[in-house]
Parts: sequence; C-alpha cells; structure tokens
Amino acid sequence: MNAIKETHFNFPGQTSFYKGKVRDVYTIDNKYLVMVVSDRISAFDVVLPEPIPYKGQVLNQIAAKFLKATADIVPNWVVNVPDPSVTIGRICEPFKVEMVIRGYLAGHAAREYAAGRREVCGVALPEGLKENDKLPEPIITPTTKAAVGHDEDISKEDILANGIVSPEDYEKLEKYTRELFARGTEIAAKQGLILVDTKYEFGKVGDQIYLIDEIHTPDSSRYFYSEGYNERQSKNEPQKQLSKEFVRKWLIENNFQGKDGQTVPEMTPEKVQSISERYIELYEQITGEKFVKPAAENVLERVETAIKKALIAL
Repeated sequence: MNAIKETHFNFPGQTSFYKGKVRDVYTIDNKYLVMVVSDRISAFDVVLPEPIPYKGQVLNQIAAKFLKATADIVPNWVVNVPDPSVTIGRICEPFKVEMVIRGYLAGHAAREYAAGRREVCGVALPEGLKENDKLPEPIITPTTKAAVGHDEDISKEDILANGIVSPEDYEKLEKYTRELFARGTEIAAKQGLILVDTKYEFGKVGDQIYLIDEIHTPDSSRYFYSEGYNERQSKNEPQKQLSKEFVRKWLIENNFQGKDGQTVPEMTPEKVQSISERYIELYEQITGEKFVKPAAENVLERVETAIKKALIAL
C-alpha cells in the first residue's frame, strides 16, 4: 500500500535532517522545521518493520486540530499544515522532559501499581485502586526525553534538583499541562470518549514557551469509550479503548516488549490493515469528522510538492 516508510527529500535552504522513530524532520534556514509524519509505528521504543497506511495522516491531522483548539491556552509551534502528513513550524529549544499527565490508573502506571509500587515519579498513589480506575485527581508523571532508547520516569524534585528545567519554567509547564488536559477532556467527552492520559512537549524561543510536537493523538494519548465505562469497571472487564495500547498488547501476547533477544512478531498484511483501521476509527471518533483518504497517487511526490510550495510562501 502507498504508505510513507521513509523520506529522502532535499529542500531549498535545508540545513539539516533528522529521522526520528516516526517523523522525518527537515530544518530550513535554521528557522523552520518541516515535520513529515511517516507511517512508521513504534512500540516499546522500537520501530516495527511494517508501516501502517494513513497512520501519519491520522496523527498529523488530529494534532493540527487540537493545537488550533488549544492555542488560547499556550501558543504552539505550528506555522502551516501544507499536506495531511506534514506540519511546518518554528524551531524551538525543547525542554528535556515530557509532561505526562494521568487521570486514570492505566498503561505504565497500572503496570507499576500491579507490581506493588505506590509511587510514580514521586507522586503517591492511594491503596485499593484497580486498573483503569479514575484517580482522585490527575497526576503529572514526567519522563526524561531520551535522544536514543527508553524515556525514563523522573520526579519533579529531580528535574529541579538537576537543573533540567528552571523552577519558574517548570511551574508554567505544570500549569499548561493541567489546562491542556482539562481542555482535551472536555473535547473528548463531547465525542463520547474519556481522555485517560497523555503527554505534552514544550519548547522555548527567547522567553516564550511554546507547545510543540503532537497532542491528543493515539500515539501520545489513551482514550476510553465513555459508554459502558462504569459497568466494565464494576465487572472487572477490560475497557474499550482507542489508543496504541492495542498494539502493545498484541506484541506482549507474542512475547515482545523491546528487550534484547526478542523478535517482533510477523506483521501480516491483515494485521497491518487492522491497525490502520483502528487508527482511522480513532480519528473519526475523536474529531467527529469523516476520514478522507487521499487519491491513489504517489504519496512521496504529493508530500514533496506540497512542502516546496509552502516553503516558497514563508
């Protein structure tokens, strides 16, 4: 299928290129970033061998929608979205932490809790919780932002003690994180969803903090369906969710968690298509809009042409 696995463009004014886990990032005139959201998919910090058609478009369009819907809370890095899979934005100096916020005991926090730990990133958790329970109030559990390998949990106290973020800036990051999560929760509720947990990344230009990267996408967030949530919890049943967790669970069931010596299970065409359909489902559910597949054209040519036109207009 016509998926974006990797790009090798060369644009006027291009000063550098960075290939991330799922994004190809081109620096233009040391002022702008051109972010191509590929169809690569990663789990447990490993890029899986097969791209997922339309995944990049899903992530990029959801992020664009919610960055626009939260611009009154904190300015963001976006300058233009010239293609369904591309965002162009200003270069910011990123903070070396990711601000993870959790409203429910799910995913990594649930696994930590099940292992007997009652503290995540220096935040105490009460006894008597079960997986997917709502927390008394949302908690912020930051991680370090690793250039290579796994991000690591870190406490607010360690962030400040190690001078990773200044106290003044960290206070703002916490404030923005809580306000963004509250807005995301409101928007999700209108679509019959619960925003369970998510992460935000921030950067700085001069003294101004900007929200960067993607927000409220299935790669950065976890959603439950509101309908039936209480009933499923009371019966100790798994929650119906829209997130990348279904990919992680499939990998775990097939003995893969990114550890040395483990092999990614075979990604058959049927498995790839099913993952693609789940991403499209989330797009339509959270945005309330029909997902539009681009015409069957050469996707790389389409992306390159759109970017070149947009760069001329900057």
